Amino acid sequence: MAHHKMKRRLSSSEEFEVMKLVLDKFLWLGTAFLAWGLYTVLTADFASGMYRILIGALLFIVFAGIIVREFEMIR
Repeated sequence: MAHHKMKRRLSSSEEFEVMKLVLDKFLWLGTAFLAWGLYTVLTADFASGMYRILIGALLFIVFAGIIVREFEMIR
C-alpha cells in the first residue's frame, strides 16, 4: 500500500525567500552578460559584444516580467 505524503504549503514569507533566490540568479546572469558584452565591445568585436549586451538586457526584461506577474498575483 502506497503512502501519500501531504505536500506542505509554503508560508508567504517562505515563498518570498524562494522567489528571491530565483530572481537573484536572473539578476546575476543578466549583469554577467552585460559586463561580458561590454568587455567584448571594448577589447574585441563590436557585433558579438552587442549581442551579449542584448542577451543581458533580455534577461532583465524577463526579470521585470516575473516581478510584475508576482505583484499582480499578490493583489
